[in-house]
Amino acid sequence: MADPAIIAALIGLFIGLLVAVTGAGGGILSVPLLMFFLSLSMQQAAPIALMAVFAAAAYASVIGLRQGIVRYKAATLMAISGVILAPLGVMAAHQLPSLLLQLLFVAVLVYVAGMVLIREKDHVHMKEDICSTVAPCEINPVTSKFFWTTNCIKRLTITGGVAGFLSGLLGVGGGFIVVPSMRKISNLEHRMIVATSLAVITLVSLAGIVSYAGHADINWNIALPFVGASLAGSLAGRHFSGKLSPRASHVIFGMMAITIAASMLLRIIL
Repeated sequence: MADPAIIAALIGLFIGLLVAVTGAGGGILSVPLLMFFLSLSMQQAAPIALMAVFAAAAYASVIGLRQGIVRYKAATLMAISGVILAPLGVMAAHQLPSLLLQLLFVAVLVYVAGMVLIREKDHVHMKEDICSTVAPCEINPVTSKFFWTTNCIKRLTITGGVAGFLSGLLGVGGGFIVVPSMRKISNLEHRMIVATSLAVITLVSLAGIVSYAGHADINWNIALPFVGASLAGSLAGRHFSGKLSPRASHVIFGMMAITIAASMLLRIIL
């Protein structure tokens, strides 16, 4: 039988390359692949996936901060609610039946895949809708800062809380919650939304890792090679990141997510 550390490194390398090429979050695919190939439970796979998410998001966040495109006040507000609710998600993950937890994960995978696959189709309409309505978190054109209304604060707090809870519950980054939510509630540029989301994910995933470590021992023989290989794959994959069109990369990621969701569902049924 192959060494689990080698298998973990190969999975990590694949995830890193996939993230670099498609630009999509690899955290949501890490958990099921670790479960499939290393026979881990979701509770065992989740903190390992979160470690890779944390490392990648932290690296990208530093770059974003240096470029001045992270809206750090909005990120802090979302991160506070996310950090508070992430441990509750971890507690729920250890209390819920494994079957229900896996079904929830399948539902999230299908949701994310559907969102990715229809994003290109609805992109133009979304831009038109955003331009025709006033977003709750509008940017002041004079100061280039948010108008901090009660509605804006409430929406950002809820967004961070939901992302944090799901991060702790399922071991995912939460970017699939933060990014589309910020698109709807703000008029920020896309690169600022992504950079701000990564800053939130960095803190929320760290809270999830600490919470999981408090509930059970983390398998470091799998975690370390997985995280290291995923970072190496992400860096190496940057050479290929411009080879695919955005639409092609979205289709690849979406179809892969659907395939993994179907495989998880078959394992549950059979």
